[in-house]
Amino acid sequence: MKAWQFTGTHEPLVLNEVPDPTPAPGEVVLKMTAAGLCHSDVGVLEDEGWLSMLAKLPITLGHENAGVVEAVGDGVTDYAVGDRVAVCPTTAAGAPGYGFDGGFAEKMAVAAEALVPIPDEVDDVYGAAATDAGMTSYAAVITNGGVKAGDTVGIIGLGGLGQIGARVAVLAGATVYVAEIDESAWPLAEQIGAAGVAASIADFEGVAFDVIVDFAGFGTTTAQAVDAIRRDGTVVVVGMGRLEATISTKSLILNQCNLRGSNGGSKEDIAGVYEYMKTGQLKPETTTIRFDEIAEGLERLHRGEVKGRLVATFD
Repeated sequence: MKAWQFTGTHEPLVLNEVPDPTPAPGEVVLKMTAAGLCHSDVGVLEDEGWLSMLAKLPITLGHENAGVVEAVGDGVTDYAVGDRVAVCPTTAAGAPGYGFDGGFAEKMAVAAEALVPIPDEVDDVYGAAATDAGMTSYAAVITNGGVKAGDTVGIIGLGGLGQIGARVAVLAGATVYVAEIDESAWPLAEQIGAAGVAASIADFEGVAFDVIVDFAGFGTTTAQAVDAIRRDGTVVVVGMGRLEATISTKSLILNQCNLRGSNGGSKEDIAGVYEYMKTGQLKPETTTIRFDEIAEGLERLHRGEVKGRLVATFD
């Protein structure tokens, strides 16, 4: 079978012919249907710092995966040939594309414990996109932010994650205000269902935020969130635009702010995303390419030419 493999930093992916995988006990083999391309894949190609995270070289990249079960190993009872599934990259099985060969290939072997069923109402492209951007956004807003119906929520940053996070908060029944410095994105905030949009979370005078999720993480954005949160409110930081923030301890203490980070998510978070996708009301912006365009797609990502999530489909 064909697989796009990483062979070394500053080198393009290589389309190699590799043996078809076979399922070990507890594993399944997936016939791939969709695989998301991520900025972290670009990071692997460009930065030597990622090498310590890779189990081997060469390795097939691809950590946002959807496919159909083609074979099952001994001991697998929860899944059968023909099941449509996605792969959670945060289980004890490890992350595909890092700990073992990932989904930039025609087939992949993966532990059954990492699988999440894809509902019939959700297509493969969304099924793959939900395993990273969807999972991370949902976990930040619902699991770690605790957003519920009736809450007033601030979303900072309307990029790939923020768009999904804002929409999830709206669908959860919250009143959502979006802070986005790029005014060209403001119409999108209205389409998502936001009650208001401004350049900064500090611009919403008189709004008592129960939860603020900072998908930008540029230091000042986190500091402004701590200032703006209501007493006993929660600020969740997801973005890493800057790796440090200087916050007011006065605001932290007087607001009794619950300040927490959010990193990735779980199988349950992916399943939660699918529940919203099933309704047709959560439709993240996606751009699709063919399997044979994956290397070129990563170049497009690197150049900033992609809108929404970039997903490769397999014919």
